[in-house]
Amino acid sequence: MTVFSYPKREKLKSKKAIQALFSEGKSVSVFPLKLIYLKTQLPENVSVQCGVAVPKKNFKNAVKRNRIKRLMREAYRLNKALVFNNTEAKFAFLILYLGKDMPSFQGLAPKMKLLLDKFNTLPHE
Repeated sequence: MTVFSYPKREKLKSKKAIQALFSEGKSVSVFPLKLIYLKTQLPENVSVQCGVAVPKKNFKNAVKRNRIKRLMREAYRLNKALVFNNTEAKFAFLILYLGKDMPSFQGLAPKMKLLLDKFNTLPHE
């Protein structure tokens, strides 16, 4: 498996898992990103499943929301090795974009790296 891939089995799509994230998950933030995570059992043979979300409240235009999600997925794809190499547990991730203005990839990628570094420094029971 290549490190810089983001295959379908690593994408968080389960409605139950997403609801569990919002009800039981813990979070860590590096503005404008917020990571909600939950230690869970994953059906596939992956250690992390990740999804991204952009609130409709802040971005009415779907084209803008989709662009931000694409940038977030790309930033995650390039930095996910930070999580994969430092944990044996299985997690579900949901990354939210909290900002109100359109980000650039150069502004978003370092924030994603900081967010994943911050997640790694937390104790995971």
